[in-house]
Amino acid sequence: MTRRDPTYAPRIDDETWAFIDKTNAFYPPDMVDTSITQQRAVYDEMCAAFRQARPSGLSVRDDTVAGKTTDIPVRRYQSDATAHPSATVIYYHGGGFVVGGLESHDDVCAEIAAATGFALVAVDYRLCPEYPHPAAYEDALAACEAIMTEGRPVILCGDSAGGNLAAAVCLSLRGRPNGPVGQVLIYPGLGGESMSLPSYLAEAHAPLLTTRDVMFYKNIRVEGAAPINDPTYAPLCTTDLRGSAPCMIFTADCDPLRDDGATYVKRLRNAGVDAEWINEPGLVHGYLRARTTSTRAKQSFTRICDAIARLGETKREN
Repeated sequence: MTRRDPTYAPRIDDETWAFIDKTNAFYPPDMVDTSITQQRAVYDEMCAAFRQARPSGLSVRDDTVAGKTTDIPVRRYQSDATAHPSATVIYYHGGGFVVGGLESHDDVCAEIAAATGFALVAVDYRLCPEYPHPAAYEDALAACEAIMTEGRPVILCGDSAGGNLAAAVCLSLRGRPNGPVGQVLIYPGLGGESMSLPSYLAEAHAPLLTTRDVMFYKNIRVEGAAPINDPTYAPLCTTDLRGSAPCMIFTADCDPLRDDGATYVKRLRNAGVDAEWINEPGLVHGYLRARTTSTRAKQSFTRICDAIARLGETKREN
């Protein structure tokens, strides 16, 4: 986490700086140097400070689905006005595979469900370092497979680490009957830190997420050396993307992860997959929490909800 950097002044507007300052008020200067317990406590406190009330007319209940080794907690959202939703969104939260859960992204999930009219299931996958890779991926895949049996078209969505999981699950389920019909990835980390993509240097000291932070989360995610050529760990290492679900990727311009999204969309298109990349100027990693105070973040969140809705509606029309 970095404080105000004057080199970003021409790109970031006052509303976004206010969001950055409010976020940074919860964090010590070098958050990744603190204990995991402290990181989780600070993150939970910060998320609670930004949390919005759920939209009215929404039913929410906690549930579990069967996992590979244990039941996986999930939270289900559904509009009271939609008795039979035409699609289900599966949401994987961000947090570097270390922090976050059902509470951290509760308001975001509720608002997506209300905006689209689709059912939404948020997945509380296991976290590192207690459960290193592939635990989070196994939970993400098992949850998707369980929800696919419910019969509705499935759209996978996630931010940051959750975007990684959504992409990895989509790759694993290519060609499966009733597999995901689309994926919406929000400032995802897809393994670009191992490819020396330009944004990891150009945005190394970006507000709210630095390249040093990215490397911390990369290293804590595994026991020993990071996997090589493992798409369940880094979807960008996949050499053949044919048959992937249609994809929309949203990135923040002031974010080391920016080029992960651009590179993945280019490779998807080269494989004949319908894919689009939207890079949001002047925004920073984690901007979903700024959607009620930043005009730019609000507009991006509207685009995200519209993208999810289009993927579900396109499948229904087909």
